[in-house]
Amino acid sequence: MDLLSVALLIAAGLGSGLAGSIGGLASLVSYPALLAFGLPPVVANVTNTVAMFSTTVGTAAGSRQELRGHGRRVAKLVVVAAIGGTAGAWLLLATPAKAFEFAAPLLIAFGSALLLARDPLRRLADARAPKTASFLPLAVAVALVGVYGGYFGAASGVIMLAVLCAGVTEPLPVTNAVKNMATGAANITAAVAYAFLAPVHWLAAGALSCGCLVGSWLGPKVVRRLPERPLRFAIALAGLGLAVSLWMA
Repeated sequence: MDLLSVALLIAAGLGSGLAGSIGGLASLVSYPALLAFGLPPVVANVTNTVAMFSTTVGTAAGSRQELRGHGRRVAKLVVVAAIGGTAGAWLLLATPAKAFEFAAPLLIAFGSALLLARDPLRRLADARAPKTASFLPLAVAVALVGVYGGYFGAASGVIMLAVLCAGVTEPLPVTNAVKNMATGAANITAAVAYAFLAPVHWLAAGALSCGCLVGSWLGPKVVRRLPERPLRFAIALAGLGLAVSLWMA
């Protein structure tokens, strides 16, 4: 891999970090970039997961304002997501990837549809919800998204954002910051497993992660300045586009 390729991967990482911290679509940029540089799909997948470690660091640094006061809630979700991510990594290493790759576009499209239909779904949930909400349904959903994130990960942030938006009424930047921590936990546990047990392309991962660190640090600052509804719709439509792209591929 020459210097131009490294520079282009750093640029792709910058775009990936922005897309990931803003809307959970890091793989919309990074995964195709790794494929374009000639990496086989499985190698590109595990390399992408390892590189995304820096996205978690960047978003944590850039989202301190949004995460203030949510420490206990984030801690619970991080633990649940990390368990799911560990299970997802085990699935990738122990089973053929074809079946889950087939399901990935459907899961992404489902998460995007949830974002588009968030408001009516939230009104329906509020009308039927008990006075004391249970953490268990949310924990199960977050764990399942963590499994998906550890296994394949493309647009897992979209699905996680949809799950969190459906259960909580709060500003989108706050939900987005919590989403970044949860998906980051699933990603980190999977990345540790892949670092030791999978064919990671370390030069590509290093170049990509450098750009991701900067992009993910800038992302929360961008979210603070964008209107909520158009941003949510843009994220959902981009997720649908990624689902179609993966399905066609």
